[in-house]
Amino acid sequence: MTDGYDASFLRLTDPLDLRADAPGEDDRVRLDYTHFSVVQDTGRKLAAVTAVNIDGAALVEVERSDDWHLDERIPADQQAGPEVYARNDLDRGHLVRRRDPVWGSREVARQANADTFAYTNAAPQAAEFNQSKELWLGLEDYLLDHAAANDQRLSVFTGVVFAADDEEYRGVQIPRKFWKIAAWADGDALATTAYLLDQTPELDRIDLATATAEAPPLGPYRTYQVPVEEIGALTGLEVAALAAADRMPAPRPTALPDPGRWVALQSWDAITL
Repeated sequence: MTDGYDASFLRLTDPLDLRADAPGEDDRVRLDYTHFSVVQDTGRKLAAVTAVNIDGAALVEVERSDDWHLDERIPADQQAGPEVYARNDLDRGHLVRRRDPVWGSREVARQANADTFAYTNAAPQAAEFNQSKELWLGLEDYLLDHAAANDQRLSVFTGVVFAADDEEYRGVQIPRKFWKIAAWADGDALATTAYLLDQTPELDRIDLATATAEAPPLGPYRTYQVPVEEIGALTGLEVAALAAADRMPAPRPTALPDPGRWVALQSWDAITL
């Protein structure tokens, strides 16, 4: 089953399209999976954008598969595959969380679970686990709780921030920042929030030329809530419709991106919804 992300899932008047048309990017391909889609940047070998529909009222518990696999619809050399993660401390970080698309009938849920283990849905993340990473991993659950009055439905967009100076490791430039935009229906209106996960390395300590079997020292995780428009500024993606529904207070006029507007998250209480 490859029904992919459904733009009408939130039952709003205007469909919430999956956009990945950053200026100058012509090497991106959309791949549809069960309840989610991936827009793969074939040059960077990683997903520029993923989009998933989450029906919290219909989630199904299925056994975790851990059967990571390449997507046969695109060449292997356009995907960051198993060689990137071998013999080091890099995690295959799910962009679409394993549990998020696992809903519906048991057959469909099992297929969705398996689909999340495609390498196109992974990005290299430092294995270090701390409070900020725990917040990042639990964001969808937290937001679903707040969307319970509206059929427990979310559409979540996730991706990486591609920077020209990202360090190359085993033929793949390792992203330093990951982003997420959550969208849900508040009555008949759209509501959104955005988040950024930062694993920026201390650049003067990195020597990948001699660290062929070790993970680059990416440093600790830091999780922020950010204005939705910041994601557009960092990625070049068109996020105007999502930014118009942002639940963060209206920002002061400033040049973007502006880390001064990022709210570091230490607990759920710091999130503005």
